[in-house]
Amino acid sequence: MEQKITRMKQLIQNLNKHRNAYYNLNAPTITDQEYDRLYDELAALEKETGVILSYSPTQTVGYYPVSSLAKVTHPHRLLSLDKTKQVSEICALLTRNPALLMLKLDGLTTKLVYENGKLLQASTRGDGETGEDITHNIPAYRNVPLTIPYTKRLVITGESYIHADDFLRLKDTLFDSSGKPYRNARNLAAGSVRSLNPEKCAPRCVYFSPFHVLEGLEEIPHSDSRKLRLSSLKPFGFDICPYIALTDPVPSQEQVQEAIEQLRKEATEKQIPIDGIVAIFDSLSYSKSCGSTGHHYKDGLAYKFEDEQYETVLRDIEWTPTRSGEIAPVGVFDTVEIDGCKVSRASLHNLTFIKGLELVPGCRILVSKRNMIIPHIEENLDRGRYHDIVPPLCPCCSSKTWICRKKASDGRIIETVHCGNPSCDTQILRKYEHFTGKKAMNIEGLSSATLERFLDLGYIMSFQDLYHLDRYREQILQLEGFGEKSFDRLWDSIQKSRHTDFVRYLVAMDIPMIGRTKSRILNEIFQGSLDDFEAAAAGDYDFSTLEDFGEILNHNIHSWFSDEENLHLWKELQKEFTFESKEENTMKETRENPFRGRTVVATGKLEHFTRDGINTKILELGGKPGSSVTKKTDYLICGEKAGSKLSKAQELGIPVLTEQEFLDMIA
Repeated sequence: MEQKITRMKQLIQNLNKHRNAYYNLNAPTITDQEYDRLYDELAALEKETGVILSYSPTQTVGYYPVSSLAKVTHPHRLLSLDKTKQVSEICALLTRNPALLMLKLDGLTTKLVYENGKLLQASTRGDGETGEDITHNIPAYRNVPLTIPYTKRLVITGESYIHADDFLRLKDTLFDSSGKPYRNARNLAAGSVRSLNPEKCAPRCVYFSPFHVLEGLEEIPHSDSRKLRLSSLKPFGFDICPYIALTDPVPSQEQVQEAIEQLRKEATEKQIPIDGIVAIFDSLSYSKSCGSTGHHYKDGLAYKFEDEQYETVLRDIEWTPTRSGEIAPVGVFDTVEIDGCKVSRASLHNLTFIKGLELVPGCRILVSKRNMIIPHIEENLDRGRYHDIVPPLCPCCSSKTWICRKKASDGRIIETVHCGNPSCDTQILRKYEHFTGKKAMNIEGLSSATLERFLDLGYIMSFQDLYHLDRYREQILQLEGFGEKSFDRLWDSIQKSRHTDFVRYLVAMDIPMIGRTKSRILNEIFQGSLDDFEAAAAGDYDFSTLEDFGEILNHNIHSWFSDEENLHLWKELQKEFTFESKEENTMKETRENPFRGRTVVATGKLEHFTRDGINTKILELGGKPGSSVTKKTDYLICGEKAGSKLSKAQELGIPVLTEQEFLDMIA
């Protein structure tokens, strides 16, 4: 049966090529008798198999246009799958039940309904509950069976898509509703499938591949198997979505990675557009038992190669002074929903980034959530309209702005906008927010609004003043929102922060690029001694010799301590604190473990640790917490939604641990 279907597809392809040469090019390639012979062979095979494929020369009675697309309600919701960029999460899923790895086709999800052996309806997924009727366009597809040798009700879902080579051939000749060239094959497929006139869809080479049987084929042996139901569609003329059934009960990460690469290679060879791989359970009953959320089914995961991009419109660029004096740009755009979250803002990083994308309000942009976490503007679809958007005055204090140009490590010149007023209120407020924050002095009860009020009233003019706020107790009690209990809680928190350590104090100083991780390393090097560190920083100690400390960081430390005001702050503020002794602060000795002396990097969201917490644990084990994956990295600990660090570790062959594996090794 499959051989006959294959022969039918060959005949359709050849006959259509000859028809095009005869009717459109006026250059016949075969005789009429040869054409008729091939046509009769196709018609005989269609009658014998009961299968008639769309775009068959035997079905040339024409298409019917529609005035508008009717709505179709889906009795079974058509949801997506949750996403990951981490192979280890796919491996964890596969330990629960046998599963298939399948191409994640990059097109438009489509549902087909057959009754009495004939195509009854085709519709898009839409929002999962309501789609649009596209039945009129199905005869214009290249490979959809219009009739099948199965008379019971059959409902299947799959993807409508356009092959990569066809898109390259078509993309410069077709334009979307806004008059712009189609950006990718997915957009072209979506526009073609939803066109009102099938005459527009026909030349765009739309194909369909099913990936799931919603109803029907219950009578076949082992009908609970997703794989067997899908394979049962082949004799009906369907080109099912390529997949690999993993035979090992618990496949290793290497086996999974190998299968993914094999599927990617097949997609490349066949010019099939994909944006990832789907892992989904084979047992339909087990899949059903997994349930779903309002957004996705829980019986599988979509392993994404790249972050999905969404088109929207940039409405504004907001500029906000930071504690360093740099004025940070933020893009505000029409809200888009990404992975179930509404997103309307993203950092624009610096002036170089803005100029590089030629961003101005009103332009159409592409937005993603990098690693499914951080909103990011990826592209400007309306380049060529850029004009100077640098604010001439600071939006906070109205002082003149200036542009700083610095050379990055890769040789690029990075431009940033700065406020020239060191007394800018926003800059000062941000410094106090940092000083009192959780990673520094951790003073609870000092919100941004409270700090701003205290600054405006003159209660705080230096960091030291925070530790003498009791002088203004009576005035503060008169402020709205303050009572004796709230003040006492604040004062207790201030007093508690007086007992601190090397790490918190160094973080509070806000030396550029010195955060918790770097502070912990310096704490270990200088054994918790602020005096020893000061001597090194004010002297000629080469910090670039330390792990993950480069020339820029070395310069930042020496430059900060060469400033008299900073040095005065460093010494005078210490008088307000009591510091842990060297003995208290010395790293705890632990028994021998595989992480002692090793460089360990953590990435992704961890269940049992914060980012600071995992770095602290690594240090306690005698290891070195790293911030980036290099050849010197010994282990990578991966949490949920890991990103580029995981790919880099896999590329370099660095051992990758799940959080549980890490816990097991130190238990």
